[in-house]
Amino acid sequence: MQTASFSGFIKTLFYIIAFYYIFKFLARLFLPLLVKKVVEKAGQNFQQQYQSRSYGNPTTSNEDEMVYTTTKNSKPRETKKVGEYVDYEEID
Repeated sequence: MQTASFSGFIKTLFYIIAFYYIFKFLARLFLPLLVKKVVEKAGQNFQQQYQSRSYGNPTTSNEDEMVYTTTKNSKPRETKKVGEYVDYEEID
């Protein structure tokens, strides 16, 4: 049966602290690069989706059939009226 020693505890504590600072240092180096790469990729995907859509232009699936896509809704959204507002005053 093994018993825990004070020197083993100190060594483990040192490893945890060292790992924390190394991780923090590497995150400061590589995290901005990683975030920049993700933002660029998202921008490319957005631009590709924007270019692939044809607003107002007809798209043809067959030679006989033409489909027009519209993005604007002709009807404005109606707001629901649940009830009327009642203003209360406190009486002393």
